[in-house]
Order: sequence, then structure tokens, then C-alpha cells
Amino acid sequence: MRRAPAGATPQTRVETATMHDHRRLGRELDLFDTDPLMGAGLPYWLPDGAAVRHTLEEFVRGCEQRAGYRHVYSPVLGKRELYEISGHWSHYRDDMFPPMDLGAEQVVLRPSLCPHHALIYRSRARSYRELPLRMAELGGMYRSEPSGVLGGLTRVRAIQLNDAHIFCTPEQAADEAVAALELIREAHRALGIRPVRYRLSLPGEGGKYVADPALWERATALLTEVLERSGVPFEAAEGEAAFYGPKVDVQIADGAGRESTLSTVQIDFHQPERFGLHYIGADGARHRPVMVHRSVIGSVERVVAHLIELYGGAFPAWLAPTQLVLLPVSEGEADQAGRLRQRCLDQGLRAEVAGPEHGTLGARIREARLVPYQAVIGPREAADGQVALRLRDGRRLAPIPADEALARIRSLVGAGSPDLWEAAPAGE
Repeated sequence: MRRAPAGATPQTRVETATMHDHRRLGRELDLFDTDPLMGAGLPYWLPDGAAVRHTLEEFVRGCEQRAGYRHVYSPVLGKRELYEISGHWSHYRDDMFPPMDLGAEQVVLRPSLCPHHALIYRSRARSYRELPLRMAELGGMYRSEPSGVLGGLTRVRAIQLNDAHIFCTPEQAADEAVAALELIREAHRALGIRPVRYRLSLPGEGGKYVADPALWERATALLTEVLERSGVPFEAAEGEAAFYGPKVDVQIADGAGRESTLSTVQIDFHQPERFGLHYIGADGARHRPVMVHRSVIGSVERVVAHLIELYGGAFPAWLAPTQLVLLPVSEGEADQAGRLRQRCLDQGLRAEVAGPEHGTLGARIREARLVPYQAVIGPREAADGQVALRLRDGRRLAPIPADEALARIRSLVGAGSPDLWEAAPAGE
């Protein structure tokens, strides 16, 4: 995150955080907005924000696929009875929207994806040979957040959650949770996210939690082992657990130092029992699986808010809503810029043309200051099939063939590289 310099005064830190506040930048950069008629806590995504969101969703899907996850879709509604079985209705009702009458039944907007995944698991008989079964979904869920806590993308009522549930044997649970935590760490490194701490979230006082001390002790011991094996420093915090079990919370902070949870790993013995989940073991008998919950990037809304503030809107090239802006010097180069943009689109690059109708070349360059690549096309470049690239970091490159420029940009973007340019291969 672009933080205030070391030794900065509290006022300087507040000013820095204000400059990078995702709510201000999100509107200035046309990423997202809200409307009173849609309702509080229900932001909508504008085209540039949707491009960031889509790219991020595809990134995490790719991470999960390479790690052996299979993706599913499940509905955002469920019968009230479903959440009575899962325990959400008795332990989490205050955070859920009221039930809706549908004939003789009541349905609710789901507050979580895990009950749906439990039903998918039990839709047919399972063998120990299928385990671990890693089931992932980018799905919608809904929380009845009080209006006083809503703000920007960090606290919303309609959430797009990157969620997954691993159904495994008890002997596999610790290894699966370790692998899930490592997947989270790898994704964070690729995104440039630096957690401020890892928290082992434990139950507190009161009736918020499922009453089964033996299962709590077993899950807590396993998660402690997971954290120790992963080699990350962690702190225990009472009162922060899920109602059905302890969890590892990966904590991030904004420029003002305000903490929030981004990613989680949980070990759950409760819901497999509530839903009667089982698998047939090598001995031919029925056994109860363990459910490992994990989220790599948490809610899409919260992680995009964090990334907006982290980069101040100057996203890495692979994530930027516009990756290349084409700048014809005059109307004489406009057609060539348009054709080059189409070639970019055909090759999967997000490109726009900013022609003379948008102002002087200098004004257009300043307007596109957050775009990773600017390609200036003057009469000489147009005649030679070249572009003069300007990089966001201020570097200006000598004119090169347009095909070479696109190939290099596409290679860097495809690799998810944090670098804007690479040196030419030896011999060129």
C-alpha cells in the first residue's frame, strides 16, 4: 500500500489515507458508484471497475484450478429449513435478511455458501478414493448489515464471495488446510497484498457458538498445527470465530491502519454432522468427512477496495482496466490507431484510442497517466508501422514496430508481471 513515509505524523498518515480512499478514487476513476434507488450497501460496477473485477475473478479461478479445485454454481436462495439444519438460523439470524413467503414455504437470501456445497457433496454416494474433494465457487451471498457500518466496497449487503470447501478425511484435514493457506499466500504475493498479521480466531463468551467443546478443541488443535507448519507468526483472538468452528483470519490494513479480514481458512466438524455427510472408507464402512472452508481473496468487493488503495488506481498492467491507450498525434493517424486498437482487442489486450478530439497530445498524456502503456502515433510512426511507447513510470522508448510492442506487452500482461518492460533479447 502506498503509505505515508516512515516517521510521518498522524496527520500525514490520515492525509495519505484520504488521498487513496477507495470510495473517492472509485468514483474519480469511474470504477463503481451507488444510487439511493438501488439502496445503501448495493454498489454497481462501471465498465472499468467491471474489467478489474472480471480479471481478478479469472485470476483466482485459475489459481484454484491449478490447485485441483472443481468449480460449481449454486443458487443465492435457499429454504429456511436449509439454514436451520446448518445452524445459521439459530446462530446467525440477526445478520440474515428476513424470510420471504413462497407458497407454503419460506426462502431466504443465503448468508453463506457452505450449506449449498454440503448439499452438492451429499447429492450422491462418495468414496474415500474421491477425497479430498475441493469444491470452489465465486458466488453471491447477502448480509443484513446495519446502515451505519456500510461504506464503499468494504461493507456491503450483496457480496460476491470467493469461497471453497474441501471435503476430506480427518487424516487429510491438516495437510489440506496448510495447502489452502499457502495458496492464499501465493495469490497475495501475485497481487502485491501484504497481510499485517495472521489471527487464530477462537470462540468467546455467550451463545453465539455451537456448544460442542470436544469438536472446538479438536479443530483448534488442528489449526494451531497448520499455522505452526506454515511458519507464519500468529495471534489468538477470542470472540472472532465462526459460530461452527475456529478459523485462521488473514488480516489486512488500510492506509489509516484500520484492520479487516480478507482471507480465511476454517476447519469444520459441525456441518458435516448436521447434514449427515459421509463417505465409504477402505473398510467398506461409512465415515464422517471433515469440511475445510477457505477463501483466497475473500469478497471481491473488499479485495478490489484494498487494491484500489494499495495502488492508488495505478494497477499492475495485467489488472489495469485500460492497459494501452493509443494516441494519434493528428486526425491523419486516427484510422491507423483504430485498426491497431482492434488488433489489441483481438489479442486480448484492453486498449482505447484517445484522439485529437480529446485535446492536445500533452493533455491526453496527462489524462492517461494511470494507464500502463501509451502508444504515440505520429506521421513517421504511421508511415513505418511503428509506435513510440511511453511507460507509466515515465520512461520513453524509441519507436518500435507495432507488432513487437503488442507482443511484448501481451507477454508481460499474460505472465502477470509487475514489470512494465523487459530488456530486448541479446543480439537485437
